[in-house]
Amino acid sequence: MNVTLIIKIAGVGLLASVACQILQKSGKDEQATFVSIAGVITVMIMLVSEIGSLFSSVKGIFGL
Repeated sequence: MNVTLIIKIAGVGLLASVACQILQKSGKDEQATFVSIAGVITVMIMLVSEIGSLFSSVKGIFGL
């Protein structure tokens, strides 16, 4: 795993949490929920390729 991936994930989480806090203080709870869901989806998309390489490595180790 690359350190830049961890930093990118932390950055997305930080931006999403700040945006959620600002929206909640403004009284826009629905938009804050959508922002948090969008942050989770963004991180999951970033992790899909890493999970795929993990499965291929496990498959290669066990010879499946």
